[in-house]
Amino acid sequence: MDCGTDERQYGHGGDGDAAEWKKVAELREVVEAQDPSAKEEDDFALRRFLRAREHNIKKASAMLLRYLAWKRVTMPHGFISDDEVRGEIAKGRDHHQGFDRLGRPMSYLYGGRHFPVRGDHEDLKRYVAYAFEKSCTRLSAGQEKFAAVIDLKGWGYANCDMRGYLAGLDIMQSYYPERVGRVLLIHVPYIFMAAWKMVYPFIDDKTKKKFVFVADRDLDATLRDAIDESQLPEEYGGKLKFQAYNNFSPSSKSI
Repeated sequence: MDCGTDERQYGHGGDGDAAEWKKVAELREVVEAQDPSAKEEDDFALRRFLRAREHNIKKASAMLLRYLAWKRVTMPHGFISDDEVRGEIAKGRDHHQGFDRLGRPMSYLYGGRHFPVRGDHEDLKRYVAYAFEKSCTRLSAGQEKFAAVIDLKGWGYANCDMRGYLAGLDIMQSYYPERVGRVLLIHVPYIFMAAWKMVYPFIDDKTKKKFVFVADRDLDATLRDAIDESQLPEEYGGKLKFQAYNNFSPSSKSI
């Protein structure tokens, strides 16, 4: 989680008030007493967990301790290598390039390219964690959130994967709180709404507000309002070329 703004380098600055940072310090004391590995997490990471639980120390500490335990199992070496998710990368379901007008790294997910698998979803869950970690490395100084476009063109019942959706949602909400800025859902077919109604109750209230359904008639204006033409992919009328067979842009760039 120590992949965004590092207060040891940049300081707290004016973001957040003194009372909130005092709560962050209290949270650190509580969590480090139970799990010393919390020392590796910066204050901004702790603040995200604190905000996700409405500044309730008890709830935030439980959430953070769960994250630390998950991280030890999921990333025993501190990261997930490309080789560990090579099969998932090859499916070409997503691209992670460009930035929106707020400087948030953009991800583009293609629902019509995803198909459910039999058995467990361990490979998918590992890839979701890998994708979040990679997105964190693209965050510039002072930026803690990223944004996404979910393109559902061609989505049908064959693509519906409730267990996969819920697994990804749990990872996002439980282990990467306060990371997602906004998610635009585009080219949404009517039949998708049946799946959405099943997923919706599992989304927490703060996260629900970040999902925005975009009507086809508003698509061009919405994307151009959110993303500069130089950062908007060619397929949506912009000038950004996706890198061939490379899901993630190689470096961070703030605009």
